[in-house]
Amino acid sequence: MTTDPTTHVFASRRPRTSIASLLVLLLASAVPVQAEMTDWATNEGGRMRLVALPPSPDGTVRGALQIEPNPGWITYWKEPGDAGIPPQLIVSADDGVTLDRLDYPVPKRIDNGTLRDIGYDHPVTLPFELRVENPAQPLSIGVSAFVGLCRNICIPFQADFALQLAGTGATPVQEAMLLASAEAKLPEAPSGDFALTHYALTGNDRLRLRLRLPGALAAPPQVIVTGPQGHVFFDSKDGRQDGEDYALEVPIEKLPKNYDMRGKRWGILVIAGDRAMETSLAFN
Repeated sequence: MTTDPTTHVFASRRPRTSIASLLVLLLASAVPVQAEMTDWATNEGGRMRLVALPPSPDGTVRGALQIEPNPGWITYWKEPGDAGIPPQLIVSADDGVTLDRLDYPVPKRIDNGTLRDIGYDHPVTLPFELRVENPAQPLSIGVSAFVGLCRNICIPFQADFALQLAGTGATPVQEAMLLASAEAKLPEAPSGDFALTHYALTGNDRLRLRLRLPGALAAPPQVIVTGPQGHVFFDSKDGRQDGEDYALEVPIEKLPKNYDMRGKRWGILVIAGDRAMETSLAFN
């Protein structure tokens, strides 16, 4: 079976605000679906479902949120750019289950007039990990998924899923293959030939970066810096090869008023050719 949750249609693409209030409205009308690989939930812009494996002995449940936008529609990365809604998963607190992580495959920049989105214009699978208290017992886990789907309008799309998981045991082959494929599309960690070698914030409005890039590239790398929640910076300037490194600057604009960088940790994604690397920036 599929669900068609109540949707709230935005007349225009606007920067994300009041996401929490949208979630409250949508949760009230959701209809659950069940299984290790749930049925699809659908709306005007596309469909989504959950996939999960049985718990491992340490209580880890590996799973994934599959999102399939309809042709011409897009969905979003963890920081959506100028507009949009990032994916969210909410796990029922009554189940003794916590969400440890939600991962994102390499996104693309999608320009639409004056708006610059970061997301996916194709089916995408977001791996996640849950932690359960009693992995040996059969589990019924309630998970609410909330995403944005946009074309000329943006539609918040929410559905409730019920994952019925057996205790620790054999791994379902189809689900395991799907998760392995999704995890292979995640950005890689820093390595000897692909890394951030230096960074410094100058004058509180410009981030200087030095990158070790993999081999000769036909085009400059794409750099996406994620700052405070809701802030993403991707306008690189003055990119140039400097010895073994590639040097560039990223303008940092419109930080929250009185924002203190000390002790903060930002993210950085570098896309170079057919490879992508993700790491963090720690400001002391």
